[in-house]
Amino acid sequence: MMRIEKRASGNTTATERLVLPFELRSKTRLRTRLENGEETGLFLERGSVLRGGDRLEADDGRIVEVVAAVEAVMEVRSDDALALMRAAYHLGNRHVAVQLRPDMLRFASDHVLREMVRGLGLEVVETSAAFEPESGAYGGHGGHAQGHSADGEGRGARIHDMWLKGHRP
Repeated sequence: MMRIEKRASGNTTATERLVLPFELRSKTRLRTRLENGEETGLFLERGSVLRGGDRLEADDGRIVEVVAAVEAVMEVRSDDALALMRAAYHLGNRHVAVQLRPDMLRFASDHVLREMVRGLGLEVVETSAAFEPESGAYGGHGGHAQGHSADGEGRGARIHDMWLKGHRP
């Protein structure tokens, strides 16, 4: 079984592909298979999230490209920026992972959330697409959660880390 414990450095060329939905790209410990069927174990830094296009280095030196799998999602499109912001606010208030674009929101397929967004006056379309939601307030730059924090432990925001250490901000 191939073992992967780290990200590849630089723009290395991948020889293998790992296709995963967002839910599995959010796991740091995972037994899965490459696109070619080879069994693989992921043992990555806790708190990290894999994104489509990321490169990983296997224990045998091979480079593996992460591919965002096509999955069932809901899309909301509108030219009304305020309506999209309201929908994003309500989805975020429910801790729903949301992919943001200037004229579109995308979230995992869920009939309750679909009805909530429709209740806000927006049309919701069920489709299949790669899902790359925002990393959240504690994630890294550009949607790539790298586990950055005040002490390098990747647990959360600076004030949270200070509280865990018994310090006051």
